[in-house]
Amino acid sequence: MPALPLRPSWLLPLLLLLAGSATAATPPQPFDARYHLQVAGWPDADIQHQLQRTGIGWQSEMSTKLPGISGHEMGRFRLDEDGQVQSLYYASGYSLLGIQRSYRLERDALQTWLDRQSALFSLSRQAIDGDCTSECRVHYLDHRGREERVDYRVTGREMLELPAGRFEALRVEVTEPGEPDRRLVFDFLPRMPGLLLSMGYYRDGERRSHLTLTHLNAP
Repeated sequence: MPALPLRPSWLLPLLLLLAGSATAATPPQPFDARYHLQVAGWPDADIQHQLQRTGIGWQSEMSTKLPGISGHEMGRFRLDEDGQVQSLYYASGYSLLGIQRSYRLERDALQTWLDRQSALFSLSRQAIDGDCTSECRVHYLDHRGREERVDYRVTGREMLELPAGRFEALRVEVTEPGEPDRRLVFDFLPRMPGLLLSMGYYRDGERRSHLTLTHLNAP
């Protein structure tokens, strides 16, 4: 077979294609997951977590229910032409011993920062794709629309044995500026942004809560 001539007319587009494919963002994948949550001083709870397609993007939703207690949180987002996450809508609510509260953030309020559910997806994908190689900062809005910020860093990969199976996990440590004694440790599944394999909350050197994946359905 004769060698191909190294002509700039086709070589440059090929190099650009290869470079683009090497850095392409990990795409969303729908899933239906269940977690078991243990919190010191509270009864254990199971949490449902779904990421599903909508008409113009994606919807991430979490919910839980205990005797006398229930809560849910939902965020809708889409990916723009550059693959960046854009929040479209957020809603949450809880019921505690007959006391009910609900919150909403419309698209106008989400122009600058992401809602919490969309921020979780975005943070996991940034960590998976290696968009930040040192300590990185994420801004988002809490359920009341107040700006929050956290710093995160990737600490490595390891294999986890969970009730849902055996998975390779990407471990990410998240802290709040000015709160060195508090940290969250996330284990993400590299091929599925937004999904939690496990999560631990630590305060003053002690683990105060722990979340574990117990079921996963990824159609």
